[in-house]
Amino acid sequence: MKNASPRQGVGRLTDNIAYFARALRAAGLPVGPGAVLDAIAAVEAAQIGTREDFYWTLHAIFVKRHEHRILFDQAFRIFWRRRALIEKLIAQMSPIAPGAAKEESKPQAGGLRVAEAMSAPQQEKPDPIEKTEISARLTVSDREVLKAKDFAQMSATEIAVAKRLIAELTLPDDAMTTRRFLPDPRGRRIDPRRTFRQSLRGGGAVIDLAYRCPAVRHAPLVALMDISGSMAEYSRLFLHFLHAIAEKRRRVHSFVFATRLTNISRELTCRDSDEALARASKRVQDWEGGTRIAHALHDFNRLWSRRVLGQGAIVLLFTDGLEREVTRELTFEMDRLKRSCRRLIWLNPLLRFDAFEVRASGIKAMLPHVDEFRPIHSLASMEELCRALSGEQTERRDPRQWLRAS
Repeated sequence: MKNASPRQGVGRLTDNIAYFARALRAAGLPVGPGAVLDAIAAVEAAQIGTREDFYWTLHAIFVKRHEHRILFDQAFRIFWRRRALIEKLIAQMSPIAPGAAKEESKPQAGGLRVAEAMSAPQQEKPDPIEKTEISARLTVSDREVLKAKDFAQMSATEIAVAKRLIAELTLPDDAMTTRRFLPDPRGRRIDPRRTFRQSLRGGGAVIDLAYRCPAVRHAPLVALMDISGSMAEYSRLFLHFLHAIAEKRRRVHSFVFATRLTNISRELTCRDSDEALARASKRVQDWEGGTRIAHALHDFNRLWSRRVLGQGAIVLLFTDGLEREVTRELTFEMDRLKRSCRRLIWLNPLLRFDAFEVRASGIKAMLPHVDEFRPIHSLASMEELCRALSGEQTERRDPRQWLRAS
């Protein structure tokens, strides 16, 4: 039985490459018609014979930025996961024998986004309530309901929408005036050095005054996040919040702890949020473990405080305060941390309960050393935190009032 003609094989492969490019575009990659034509021409000219060669040929055409690599990888695995599909198409246009198909692994970072992009639209009319869950363009009432909803009570679809809304938050603008000065033609203070230098250019006959103004920059933001088992329902969404801030600000330092302290600042600088969290997960070894707050604070104060807590840094302590062993070391390390930063804000998801009382010994030991005590359990609480970091007056309760109430 004769094989199909080469042009017939090329046609089938061309259609599949076009469909694959459409899926990449839906997943967020900037793929245009020109890239599709280049990919088809590259496949025809390269005389590809293996799956790996086919992968890297399309990779060279469609991937233009480093953060797009992981989305392309997951899309390729999902789109071409049918066993021997690529080999059959290539065999119809190339005399080279294809290689053996490899087993595909489960998609990790970026897999959810790619799967949603490749899923076919439903033909039947969806229920109005389900539509508000899967749609990222929510109405005003739907947004308000989702913002007030507890992260622990959200479904998987609602969490995916919440991640998109976190990326759209108005991030804090806590610009502060420093003692350094920068050249500014509209400044109010005369810059003597620049004035003298400019006058020397003309021989000193004409003196043009140069002005300067105080330099304005953002204070460093340091996050210490508890990733123990009791915080598992909130820690990952808070990581998305930190990634959104780190993407638009330079000086953001992120640390996570359960039984040990780990610096994940470099991992969160990745442009893609899914890849950033995947890298952080590989680096951290104690996800959902026990809680050793005093030990983590001791390591931070000894190894990192002098590096990251300068120039008016703000510290966000994200934990429920349920320490396993409460000793004097916890009080000492909290006091040292408070003295090393400009503001120490404790974010506790337990404050979502109206009947919250300070009874745990760990909370009692930590509370006197914080400047603010805020809840962090929903999108609304994140928005309120952003306003507080920007200097706006928000509703807050003095931490000492919690101790007096208990």
